[in-house]
Formats: sequence, C-alpha cells, structure tokens
Amino acid sequence: MKLKMFLISSILFLVLITSAWGQVFKNSELSITSIGKNRWIIETADNNTMYLIEGTGKALLIDTGTKCQKLDSVVRLITKKPVEVVITHAHSDHTGNIDAFDEIYLHPADTVLLDKSYQGKLHFINDGYLFDLGGTILEVVHTPAHTPGSIVLMDKEVGYCYSGDAFGSGQVWLQLKPVAPMKTYISSCKKMEKWMEKGIDSIYCGHFVYAKKAFSKDYITTMSALAKSLEKGRNSKAEPYPIKVSIGPENPMIITLDSIAIVYDPERIK
Repeated sequence: MKLKMFLISSILFLVLITSAWGQVFKNSELSITSIGKNRWIIETADNNTMYLIEGTGKALLIDTGTKCQKLDSVVRLITKKPVEVVITHAHSDHTGNIDAFDEIYLHPADTVLLDKSYQGKLHFINDGYLFDLGGTILEVVHTPAHTPGSIVLMDKEVGYCYSGDAFGSGQVWLQLKPVAPMKTYISSCKKMEKWMEKGIDSIYCGHFVYAKKAFSKDYITTMSALAKSLEKGRNSKAEPYPIKVSIGPENPMIITLDSIAIVYDPERIK
C-alpha cells in the first residue's frame, strides 16, 4: 500500500515535456532532468548526482546517491526497461541506495571502501567493459586517484562522459585515504584528454550542482597542470603555472588555478 501511494503521489509531480531537455520529475528529495534523448540527470536535495541512460533493450543507472525513498521506484517512473546499476566509486554519497538493487557493477579496487553490509551480487568491471543497452553502448575507463577503483563511463554516441568524482566538480579531492601518488592522477588526466581528443566533449560530474554545466577538455588540461605542479614540488606562485595555495577547513592544502582546484595532503603527496 505504501509503495502504491508513493507511486501515485510521485506521478502527480511528473511533468511531461516535448523537448529533449527539461525537468521531468521533482519531489522533496530529488529532481530528474533530461540532458538529451534517453539520458537523464538525477540530483538529490543534498547535492549528489546520478545519471540514467536508456537504450532499446535496457537502462543503466550510474551511482545511487545518498539515502532517498525508493530510488528504484523513482527510476521506474522514467523507464520500464530492465535496469543495471554501476557505481563510479564506493564512497557513501554515491552508494547510498545500493540496497534497493540486487546487483551492482563496480571496479574491484573499490571493494575496500564498499559498505560491507551490502548483500547483493557484485560484478567487477575494468577498462574496456561495455554496457550494451541496445543501440547505446557505454564504455568503462579506469581513472584512479580519488579512489583506487574510480571509473568513468564514455557515451560516445553523444560525446558525454559520466565521471563520478574522478575529476571532481570544480575541485577534486585527492587527500582521502587511501591516498594515491600524484602521478596516478596525472595518468588519469592524460587518459581523459585522449578520449576528449577522440570525440568526448562533455564531462558530466558527480556533484553537478556545484558545476552547473558539463566540463570541457580545458578543465582536464587545467587539472593536469595543477597535478604536474604538485608532483614537481611547486607549492607557491611559480612558472609555468601561476597557482595559489591555501589551507582548507579540514587542514588539507588546496591548490588553485583559474578557479579549478585540487585538495591534497602535503604530508602524503608523493
């Protein structure tokens, strides 16, 4: 009965649109907005982001956000097709509703961070894994540093990348344990740049509310420049990267270039 009432009340909020872009659903916990044909961004009230991609055969939910009521039922308002769930990384603000799903896909390196209470089936994925949704294929690319198993998903059909927190949402966090060498992040940036040279032009991040837009290749180039500067031990204004360093509230360092930032632990940088 509760589920039935939830669906009825949810449908009252559903707004049908004729254009490819626009909000299609909103309640007190989240909103769903179209970002192109058969592609939606789901944003929670506490500033976390998920994406839903639909093909002719099935759909893919990218991340599960934080706790909100009946995420699986909300997804059903958008698609009736079978839904697979992939986690870009195992931090709790991206896995908050995994219990609503019997199976999830993730990179094996992030199992160390995954909530051990999850009772569903785990499918491990790595570079080159393809989610074939029927007419729409998303390719997995391993981009570690934020977490050991961070992945992004390439949607070559429309030139989109769904990046989780691998490259941040204007500011990438590289101070969280387990801390990766800065060269790991530089390598991930290089990998992303190559994909963008091959046709990926829009990076949709894991906390879209802070960006309010998809990022372009310039964003990754700047992140790479900051990371290279840190690897070389530059921690003040120095050529060729004019950078500004400050101390954050939790005592990591924040290095900034053109309003784009890396948060890092100076005692663990290597």
